[in-house]
Amino acid sequence: MSEYSEKEFEIDNSSRGFKDFINLVRNDPYPIFIIIVSSLIISIIFALHYKDIYKSTTSLKISKPKGGVLDASLSPELQGLTDDRFIQTEIEIMKSSNVRQNVAEVLLDTLKSKGKLDSFLYSTNSSFLSRDETKKLSIDDVVRNLRSAVIIEQRSGMNIVDISVESLSPDNAALIANIYANVYKRFNLELNRDQLTMVKDFLLTHVQEKQNELKESESTLSQFQAKNGVISLDDQSKTLISQLANSVAQRDGAKIELGATEKVLAQLTDELNQQNPKVAAYIENQASQSYVLGLQEEIAKLQIQKDLVSIHSSGKEYNQQITKQYDDQIDVLKKKLQEKTNIIKQALFASNPDAIKDLTIKILDAKVKEKGLTSQLNQLNEIVRKYESEFNKLPLTTINYAQLLRIRESSEKLFSLLEEKYQEALINEQSQPGNIFIFDQAVRSATPSKPNRSLIIFTGLILGIIAGFGYLFIKDYFDDRIKSPDELERRNINILAWIPVIESMGVNGNGGGEFIVAEKPDAMPSEAFKALRTRVQFSKVGKNVLKTILVTSAAPGEGKTVVSVNLAGAFAQDGKKTLLIDADLRKPRIHNMFNKLKSPGFTDYFFENAALNDIITPTQLENLSIVSTGTLPPNPSELLGSKRMIDFLREMREKYDIVILDSAPIIAVTDTEILSRLVDAAMIIVSTDSTQLNLVEKAVHLIKNDQSLFLGTVLNKFSYKAGYGSYYKYYYYYSGKKKNKEQFFKNADRV
Repeated sequence: MSEYSEKEFEIDNSSRGFKDFINLVRNDPYPIFIIIVSSLIISIIFALHYKDIYKSTTSLKISKPKGGVLDASLSPELQGLTDDRFIQTEIEIMKSSNVRQNVAEVLLDTLKSKGKLDSFLYSTNSSFLSRDETKKLSIDDVVRNLRSAVIIEQRSGMNIVDISVESLSPDNAALIANIYANVYKRFNLELNRDQLTMVKDFLLTHVQEKQNELKESESTLSQFQAKNGVISLDDQSKTLISQLANSVAQRDGAKIELGATEKVLAQLTDELNQQNPKVAAYIENQASQSYVLGLQEEIAKLQIQKDLVSIHSSGKEYNQQITKQYDDQIDVLKKKLQEKTNIIKQALFASNPDAIKDLTIKILDAKVKEKGLTSQLNQLNEIVRKYESEFNKLPLTTINYAQLLRIRESSEKLFSLLEEKYQEALINEQSQPGNIFIFDQAVRSATPSKPNRSLIIFTGLILGIIAGFGYLFIKDYFDDRIKSPDELERRNINILAWIPVIESMGVNGNGGGEFIVAEKPDAMPSEAFKALRTRVQFSKVGKNVLKTILVTSAAPGEGKTVVSVNLAGAFAQDGKKTLLIDADLRKPRIHNMFNKLKSPGFTDYFFENAALNDIITPTQLENLSIVSTGTLPPNPSELLGSKRMIDFLREMREKYDIVILDSAPIIAVTDTEILSRLVDAAMIIVSTDSTQLNLVEKAVHLIKNDQSLFLGTVLNKFSYKAGYGSYYKYYYYYSGKKKNKEQFFKNADRV
């Protein structure tokens, strides 16, 4: 039995193809139509109510800051990748909260100055603020709206960035885009000048401080001269004072420059430590190499010696010659230092991510400069101590005056030196360009960019088609009901015939017209029953012909009684003496179809309450008689399996050519299983779009386990027009009257 259940109903899906899906659509087109139409209507309504959105774009060219030999050494492929990452970094800065905050402030100030704040319509996800709401508009509101309304994108393969703004107002879209670009350009310029500005401000503070010190030293010297008179100094003393003042000025200048460098270095190091503290330690270690420090100390010594020669030299030609020699030596050492620094930069550039490469290079340059200034300061301290030692040997009568004179000269030279460096820093700051160039300003858009109403409607139509067919296929996938003969054949279940829908029947078969072979012998269902009769007759050829046939179904409501009646009528029309027995002792119906009484029936005959002739009732159709159930017993199963039932069927088999038994559904009760052992053959009636496949398989399994011959299934209430139109049109052609045949092909095309 288990082997039968596994193999007998093995499903063959190889034949299921495009035709099955076409038939599926033809059988149930209304859900697809409703879904498609609904989706189309929704998309049309949405497209008509979608507000017009205007878009304006301003374009920026972003140039990467000029690098040194390290940038030039990169391959073109890596250079392009680095540029793209640099552009992406700039885009992230554009999207930062600081930039949006500045844009919001400038935007509100601009609208207030123009008196347009009350009419500011701002689009956010197709919604906008009313006039009353915009009067209360805050910075945070604008920043939040900018996040969704502003689109910043890089053009593919270019260092060009587009800032696009969408708004319900075309004027506002252009205004916001231009403000955003200008604010970021200014922000970028300030960012690029940040370190230079810090150095300039640092030097300005010391310039003002040294200017005050110079004024104070000059005042003190004047007071001393007024009190003590003019004191004359010899040439040697004047030279010593000048050298000492010059050295002190250079030393103090080096201290101030070192302080500015340390301040810049501290800012850069803090920024780097937030991202990768190990890199800062590595740079410190590399910049402190003995080779690097030795070069910086030697450069500092030569530079100071050069300055001393310039002071002591009296011959102009000799001075220039000596100075040139020092310059040549200094240039050689600076070249070696630069080569070593480039090697360190190469290592930093290759081992660090793009986000901190520029930062590490700046820190290294600042660190090298700091070490050089430190070496220079150490050398100058030594020289100052040497000059101060000689200065202290001056006569006591002139030392106070010389001290004041030295302070004034050193202050004057230091002020001149700082003023020169300040002006240099100011020029560097002002000459430092930004790397943003606005080459295309946003203009007012004359036509809206959104919505594309045609695209919305077309998309709605496509989605409706997909949803409609998807719904139908999913429904079919989970629907276990029989829809076509192919589904039974794929499960190796034999099909005797397809019975079309009897259109003259009312709801639940209560409207008459069920005995169609007698009422309309030329109708399509009548031909189907005749075909069923023929296939039953030839299902078994030999001496033991089929005479007793059991008709059952898998579940109630499949139309087994209608099939039983019409099959019996078809045999009677073929000249066979036919008896139709209503063996459904649960819900008998045959007596109602022929307008007869339920009693007396064969149960009354079994209990000897009626004679045999009393229970056999002829019908209006020649050769057809019926036997109703009679009084319904309390134990139908025992009665149908009794010896009286066996004897009764044997007697009826001898009296009639064909005996058809209409029984109860085989799965519902055991009555049919009992009867199937007493008849020659059995068939199962299944109904299209009603009977579940698993119930049919179970019913076939029960029938085949008994001794009777299983003829097959009859597919009832099947629509020929749904995917099997050729059967319908050919039947119509051969069964119709001659005048109808002339219209055959026209009618066939409509099927």
